Amino acid sequence: MSDAEPLPLLSPRRGRLAGWEHSYRVAVQRRTATGREQFILRTGDPLQPYRVTSRLPACPEQILALVA
Repeated sequence: MSDAEPLPLLSPRRGRLAGWEHSYRVAVQRRTATGREQFILRTGDPLQPYRVTSRLPACPEQILALVA
């Protein structure tokens, strides 16, 4: 038996906001607003599977896309 906490059920809205398409839209908006390249990262966290940043990722995050 595992000591890990069970994952909470995610709402459909949270699923959309945490999804790939939303992350890409955010990256494009941030690129337009700041003029800086944006990375879309896979985090490995089921509550936030993707993250957008202008900095190079730290381990164990993985680059999925670069919005230049």
